[in-house]
Amino acid sequence: MNLNTCCIVILCSSIVMAFSCSHRPADIPPNEVVSTEQQIAYQRMELIGFVHFTVNTFTDREWGYGDESPDVFNPTVLNTRQWAATAKDVGMKQLILTAKHHDGFCLWPSDHTDHSVKNSPWKNGQGDVVREFVDACHEYGLRVGLYLSPWDRNHAEYGRDNYIRYYRDQLTELLTRYGEISEIWFDGANGGTGYYGGAREERRIDRKTYYHWDETFKLVKRLQPDLLIFSDSGPDIRWIGNEHGHAGETNWSMLSVDKTVIGEADVDYLNSGDPEGTTWVVGECDVSVRPGWFYHEREDTLVKTPQQLVDIYYKSVGRNGVLLLNIPPDRRGLFHENDISALKKFHEILEETFDVNLAQGKVARASNSRLNHKKFSPQNILDDDADSYWATDDSVRQATIEIDLGDRVQFDRIMIQEPIRFGQRISKFSVEGRVDHEWLTLTRGTTIGYKRLLRIKPVQTDRVRLIIMESNNTPAISNFGLYKASADEGVGQD
Repeated sequence: MNLNTCCIVILCSSIVMAFSCSHRPADIPPNEVVSTEQQIAYQRMELIGFVHFTVNTFTDREWGYGDESPDVFNPTVLNTRQWAATAKDVGMKQLILTAKHHDGFCLWPSDHTDHSVKNSPWKNGQGDVVREFVDACHEYGLRVGLYLSPWDRNHAEYGRDNYIRYYRDQLTELLTRYGEISEIWFDGANGGTGYYGGAREERRIDRKTYYHWDETFKLVKRLQPDLLIFSDSGPDIRWIGNEHGHAGETNWSMLSVDKTVIGEADVDYLNSGDPEGTTWVVGECDVSVRPGWFYHEREDTLVKTPQQLVDIYYKSVGRNGVLLLNIPPDRRGLFHENDISALKKFHEILEETFDVNLAQGKVARASNSRLNHKKFSPQNILDDDADSYWATDDSVRQATIEIDLGDRVQFDRIMIQEPIRFGQRISKFSVEGRVDHEWLTLTRGTTIGYKRLLRIKPVQTDRVRLIIMESNNTPAISNFGLYKASADEGVGQD
């Protein structure tokens, strides 16, 4: 090949590459407020577990006063591997342990207090529940979260500046001794009556200023940069505003954190989020499998039924949240058999319901598809791929996707997902089905977010359409599904 021929080949190759690149469209422009990669991974877990365990388990209390002797803490056959194995079996991806609850008793041998397992009879004071918990979670492939109560009814300095140093010292222990921690949990129960080193009095604090939360958040992020922080104010994960496990029917993943105070936040605001919010804060829906958060023998017959747990799943994960389900170990240090039985049936029902997507692989058409390019094809919503998506042109805020199911199909559950890496956009939608050649509204909704699950009366139809009525930007959908509920669900429509 001579020099001129070589130059022509190179030039042609360059033109072809430039042409190809110019026809490979970029992703849709993101909203101003979007999720981080860690938050997306967190939301995809969907179901995680809480483990409430401390001296309260042995004193039959929900909130310890702080004067409990370490002598009461003595589980007979503590087995954190049983906790982790159960969590994995029922579909949980993370467990959070109450390393210290309001009573101030520490489940690890802290260097900064005597009120801990090191002065308990369990393992002759040589045990470390946090270490065993972390190791068990890692063995079973679970992420690890820790709860360190900001309120301490045992510590003599609570309510004074010295306590904040103590609290941060304990955070440092937990975040430097046990490897990777995925979530740290700060709740809003702060101040009141307590033992307080023998003072036995009431101590109130200014929740807006006492903890200097900004500095504490900086500390934990410096110690573990990828860790996510839970509190009323986030900054990464927020309380959903109740302990029933229910997100709002409308649930935005955004908040303006200057409108929230840990322990004094507006619960309605937390429950619904804020379409004008300036920060992405995932909603976490916490609830216990029992009436209480700690184990009480009298509640052995009051464990939530599998059907109740399924209903909570629809009202948490199905409303753009993450479900945090508490399982309290008993005095043996084991998850109780009744709890495990309910959880396993709950998982079985969900597996059966969502095993087959009746819309997957069918034919989809849209009123508008961005650039008419396959990257944004409506067919992408039926491929069970969270990364592919359909979207409209920039000027379009309303659109319809119609799905041809071929034959008549019966279903009663609908799933819709947005590609939240670009933000949360849709604020009003409906789903219709063609029944006897007439289009009927099957359900309506507001927000979608990571995942929206809708329960309807059973319907048979050969065509379905998703109608996007309102959105704050180019609407986009990553996945759409139709399902037939398990006969064991035992719950009706929304």
